[in-house]
Amino acid sequence: MSAKVKGFMYGVATSVTFGLIPLFTLPLMHAGLASDSILFYRFITATIALGLMIVVKKESFKVAWRDVPIIVVLAVFYTASSMFLLYGYEAMGAGVATTLHFTYPVFVTLLMLVVFRERASWVTWTAVVLAICGVAKLSLDGTELKLDPMGVVIVLLSAVGYASYIIAVNKSRVRDMHSRKLAFYVFVFTTIIFGIKNMLGDGVQPLPDAWSAVNVVLLAVAPTVISNITLLLAVRNIGGTLTSILGALEPVTAVCIGALVFGEAFTLSEAIGIALILTAVMLVILNRSIQENMTVLLKRIRPRHP
Repeated sequence: MSAKVKGFMYGVATSVTFGLIPLFTLPLMHAGLASDSILFYRFITATIALGLMIVVKKESFKVAWRDVPIIVVLAVFYTASSMFLLYGYEAMGAGVATTLHFTYPVFVTLLMLVVFRERASWVTWTAVVLAICGVAKLSLDGTELKLDPMGVVIVLLSAVGYASYIIAVNKSRVRDMHSRKLAFYVFVFTTIIFGIKNMLGDGVQPLPDAWSAVNVVLLAVAPTVISNITLLLAVRNIGGTLTSILGALEPVTAVCIGALVFGEAFTLSEAIGIALILTAVMLVILNRSIQENMTVLLKRIRPRHP
């Protein structure tokens, strides 16, 4: 299996597992846990789970001191993305905030162009636009569009933070570090940051019951540990831009869970959104083939001068 095929598979796995967040988060919120407490439990449990995996696999925890600043920066980007998105939900609601957050493929593409001079093809840009339109159809279905200027800035900072995380993984020296080890240390520093944030507030709330503990473990394993490991592997194999576009499958998973698990209505608008996102994903997968075929077609129809 080629590295590119593996990269696409890892990218899809990242999106599907990350889209499971509502399945485990909503019961915790209904149980009365505040968002900061949920985030702290999520990342400390994910850190412990990854640490146990590394021990069982008999892998080394050793990292070079020169890599520590990069890992801290990655943790800051990841933490900023999570926090600003949460603040965006509070400022303008989940639908608009989700749509604005999923502009991050645009920021990935632009930052790669500005900082690293890597140009994206017209196929990639078309996929980005279709993915954002699809997310908008999924997230804004039946909601009133209200844009709070400060909320827009906050959520765009979330998008920039996540885009920066993807690019930093792709372009920094730590991209060759084992994915489990890298995710472990990113989670260590993320846990510390959320722990400090809780201490400066009202503190970490205790888990109300055993079922909440089960949801915390599932939240930490599927949409945190697994999704981040596959994210790192996807970026390593196909780069940050294509990985970010595949991320549009995350809300598709969330919508499917809402319909199948929570009994939410599945509307025509959501069907259109999913169709747009799947079209974007197919464009990403067939990117090179489309460009090659278009080049051949243009050569055939281009008028020949005597």
